[in-house]
Amino acid sequence: MSASDPSVNQARRAWIKRLGLVATPGLLSACAGNVLRPAETRAAPRVIVVGGGFGGTIAAKYLKMFDPQLQVTMIEPNPMFTTSPFSNTVLVGLKNIQDITFDYQQLSQRYGVQHIQDSVVEIDPVHKRLRTASGLPLEFDKLVVSPGVDFRFDTLEGYSKALSEHQMPHAWKAGPQTLLLKRQLEAMPDGGVVAICPPVGPFRCPPAPVERVSLIAHYLKQHKPRSKVLYIDAKRGFPEQEIIKRRWDSLYKGMIETVQGGDGIIDEVIAHADGTSTLVTGFEEHHVQVANLIPPHKAGLIAATSDLTDESGWCPVNQHTFESTRHKDIHIVGDACIAGEMPKSGFSANNQAKMCAAAIVAGLRGEQVPTGSWINTCYSLLSPDEAISISRVYKLSADNKIVGVHNSSGTCPINLQASREKEAVYARGWYDSITSDMFT
Repeated sequence: MSASDPSVNQARRAWIKRLGLVATPGLLSACAGNVLRPAETRAAPRVIVVGGGFGGTIAAKYLKMFDPQLQVTMIEPNPMFTTSPFSNTVLVGLKNIQDITFDYQQLSQRYGVQHIQDSVVEIDPVHKRLRTASGLPLEFDKLVVSPGVDFRFDTLEGYSKALSEHQMPHAWKAGPQTLLLKRQLEAMPDGGVVAICPPVGPFRCPPAPVERVSLIAHYLKQHKPRSKVLYIDAKRGFPEQEIIKRRWDSLYKGMIETVQGGDGIIDEVIAHADGTSTLVTGFEEHHVQVANLIPPHKAGLIAATSDLTDESGWCPVNQHTFESTRHKDIHIVGDACIAGEMPKSGFSANNQAKMCAAAIVAGLRGEQVPTGSWINTCYSLLSPDEAISISRVYKLSADNKIVGVHNSSGTCPINLQASREKEAVYARGWYDSITSDMFT
């Protein structure tokens, strides 16, 4: 039976529903049975979580769920969190930015997590203390760092952080750049060209560029039908490429052009005074009205300045506990960590944070860390009413690495219209579930 067989996908969806976005049912039962027992008389351990995204929020919540006596503090500079998943729908007017923005009230009021609205500027891993931008010093027994990603702006000649903020937005962190790219699409004349250029190497949400191409093409078809999307990608292809391209041809005939492989390597970007851009690839120069240039990624800045990254720019961890291999009692979850074969995604971060929380609580109790397994599913909308998905189950190997479970990966039957329509419904259900897990 193939992984794309309908029965396999039905079982996979049922399993995801049963999991309730938890790493494994066994993980929670282990924590409930062994961790949530009366604590010995002692000062409550202090656990600080840096970052309030998909990894940090869940780590903070589940630390308190697994052991309510812990002192858990989350340091996050923003009062609200805007999700990158479903931000592509905001770009094209299917949702408002408020629809994908959430506050941390329940995390504090329901679970007792202290939210300090500040940024961490220094971590001292030896003395177990940190300092915030406002000068607040804090000590910790355990630290969870979930800083997300930062960008390697200097890898593209002519590109810079400043340029990304006013002319060539990446919009790969939802928020102001999402709205900037949306305004650019709205202002572009009919007949203009939108370039979408994903990075090489590990990056956040690998299937998302396909969704962005699709939804922007949908927007152009409705509002600027003489325009087109130019997809420039140094990679040779993406999963299910031929079938997706056929679907693009059916939905948006003649509106999507792809430049891939060696021809898709961008050598230089040139910003013009009139707001247009030129992207130089090999012997070609592509003049575009809107340039959505997504630079290569690396772990968030605080990870690098705190000696938590290696030469790759990412954070090596014990892939069972997510403890840093560079500094004891500091754990890293989410996009910033090296998590074996798991992709960098919100769903991955959610699973990792739960395992990390269980490992921390078990460690503080002097108990064995439960063995977990993980699952990741990524959805991509091809239109407002159609989507595709890719999923896989992961386990811990004998040498303590996260690897995919044999024959556990699958895609929806993409060639079936009814299946694509169902996947769009499942995508919205997944989003509602994971944001509910974070914020309620």
